[in-house]
Amino acid sequence: MTAHLTRAALLHAATWLALTAGGGACFAQTETPPPSPPAAAASAPPQRVEITGGREADTEQRRRSTAAKIVIGREEIEQYGDSTIGETLRRLPGVTTPGGRPGRGGPPRLRGLGNGYTQLLIDGEPIPRGFSLESLTPDQVERIEILRAPTAETGARAIAGTINIVLREGYRRRLNDLRLGLGLEHGLTTPGAFWTWNDTVGDATVNLNAGTFLRRSDDRSRVESDTTGGDEAGTWTEDRSSLSTRGGLNLGARLQWRLGTGGDMLMLSPSLFRAENRSQSAALRATARGQARYDLAEEAWDGSFTNLRLNGQWRQRLGPGRLESSLTGGLWRSENTGRRVESAAGAVLHTQDEANDTRERSLRLSGKYTALLGGDADGKGEHSGVAGFELEASRRTEARSLAQGGVPQLTDFGDNLAADSQRLALYVQDEWAPTPNWALHVGLRWEGIRTVGDASGEPGDGGRPEHLDRVLTPLAHAVWKPDPASRSQVRMSLTRSWKAPGLGNLIARPRPDDRYPLDGPNTPTAPDRAGNPELKPELATGIDLALEHYPSGGGVFSASLFHRRIRDLQRTVTALETVTWSPVPRYVSRTRNIGEATTQGVELEAKGRADQWWAGAPRTELRASLSLFRSRVDGLPGPDNRLDEQADGTLNLGADHAWRGTPLKGGVNLNWVPGYRTRLSETQWVQVDDRRVLDLYLLWTVQPGLAWRLSAGNVVPRDSESLRDYDDGSVRSSLRSVTPSDIAWRLQLELKL
Repeated sequence: MTAHLTRAALLHAATWLALTAGGGACFAQTETPPPSPPAAAASAPPQRVEITGGREADTEQRRRSTAAKIVIGREEIEQYGDSTIGETLRRLPGVTTPGGRPGRGGPPRLRGLGNGYTQLLIDGEPIPRGFSLESLTPDQVERIEILRAPTAETGARAIAGTINIVLREGYRRRLNDLRLGLGLEHGLTTPGAFWTWNDTVGDATVNLNAGTFLRRSDDRSRVESDTTGGDEAGTWTEDRSSLSTRGGLNLGARLQWRLGTGGDMLMLSPSLFRAENRSQSAALRATARGQARYDLAEEAWDGSFTNLRLNGQWRQRLGPGRLESSLTGGLWRSENTGRRVESAAGAVLHTQDEANDTRERSLRLSGKYTALLGGDADGKGEHSGVAGFELEASRRTEARSLAQGGVPQLTDFGDNLAADSQRLALYVQDEWAPTPNWALHVGLRWEGIRTVGDASGEPGDGGRPEHLDRVLTPLAHAVWKPDPASRSQVRMSLTRSWKAPGLGNLIARPRPDDRYPLDGPNTPTAPDRAGNPELKPELATGIDLALEHYPSGGGVFSASLFHRRIRDLQRTVTALETVTWSPVPRYVSRTRNIGEATTQGVELEAKGRADQWWAGAPRTELRASLSLFRSRVDGLPGPDNRLDEQADGTLNLGADHAWRGTPLKGGVNLNWVPGYRTRLSETQWVQVDDRRVLDLYLLWTVQPGLAWRLSAGNVVPRDSESLRDYDDGSVRSSLRSVTPSDIAWRLQLELKL
């Protein structure tokens, strides 16, 4: 059987490659699409097709998937009236957002692991570098998929897992929705509007969406520094305030044409995102010990971000299977200019002017052939295979100028930097249900990434440095049902995954800390940053086990275990170096491979109605998730030698209730992440406090097609604290930051026109 599968898969792959060598490629999806329905099914009543996105449908997709997957649909996404998708993600099972302030979103992480361990996708494709999920609103999102273990089709750069954001899809029904929102936080208003329109014209389905927003924030913080030893010894306290304004526009469309009756389809998806931001900040410093560098520092920044994307997909029946092709082109640009002025007693001591202009062009060609390899008419013993490829090329250019006191700096490194990247991935995947008790999912993926950049200016770094990563990843998943008639099952996964070095971590060009002039020393808690061309990718071997039960009335109970063994761990290390960009030694932060590490954890989840669990209970939707994590970095002495930014766990508790006989529905959600201390190296530590965020919402449906939604985020605001320590025996430095937070109110009018 294995030999037969291999020959069949190779034959399908060869056929597909021959037919698509001069044209399109496939649009990567997160699961193998089902075959086209028979004619009888196609003539079924329309209402049977359009019941999607509810709680039962989401859990049913999860139950039937061979690879572990959590599906979050429209109803749960829109409940709290969030202004960004980042605020929605922090309430999902196993997701943490350590980079954002309490009550706001931040870069999402799975299993507590830091940046780069979680693969982020939009419609199955990697998000562009420099693009933030904070740029997406919940109105743009159809569903969120969380894959806890990688698959050959979705990609293996997912040591912690994958979050796939699926944008709004076209339906064969009319839709005309308008949402008008107004937020209030710390006395500042944040208006926004989003419109979605959907209709059919003959065999074409048209979906249009547009959104605009204006966000204002008033951020305050206090920073306390204490350094003994070295040239910058002293103690000071700094009170910082910043007023920021960010406005943006989202435009998107999805145009789908049915080609005949066999399920063939052509789709075009253009999108444009444009944002402009402006911020002004002031820092008042009081020095208790040591020499005062300044007593007032003022900064002003202006910036803009533009992202243009066009995706084309083509799907057709071909022989015993289906061929899908996709071609995506993207352009994005980020521009920022800023000025910093430091003064004492009204006299200017130091000025710094900086300008950055970063552009990237990318083109992605992908293809996938899916075919049924076996199974009877009733779906028993179903056997399908997938073969595909991804080819991506991008060019990134950076123009940066830096001047201190009107004198250009870093002239040896040049003002312009260019880097070219090419990525090729080949994969084969097989899904087979040999018996009613077993379902198997086996895949093999090869991926190579080649990066060529301009010389960094470091001694001996001439020409165009080249970096090449190549990884072969076998992946296997299985589902076992002790009784095929029951709704309980056991999942097992054995996978290999990896983390590629980021472009900014590879190129050695320095980025000095703007608080310390280059003609003098800096501190270990405010180091310059530079890349490391010798970085190698991290490689992880993982095991996942899960027990799941799906009650007949809906919902899910799940308990899972995971373990990852990581090789060539990447860690940012700060050290005192003799550098070419300063006449004195400077503390420099670089990413390095420091050895091996292990992480493991337990993840528990329950979701359903209260009356399913207790007789006579109200029909309140309940959800709870608890994740516990442990990690250890080899070669670093304990305690606290954990992986960077990994807390001990995260807890989510939520409830939603609709009052019968009234037009009201409300909900509450509590998210808690305990504080932790991490040893980054033998000389560095970082510590953060715990986070508790309580969110509420109330929905009033005035009449069909008209509703008001009031939400409150971070209802019990708390100060957020962090501490960074450095101690190498001769210099000891600590930096403590305290940031207050506020309640974020939002009122939204929802219209179905």
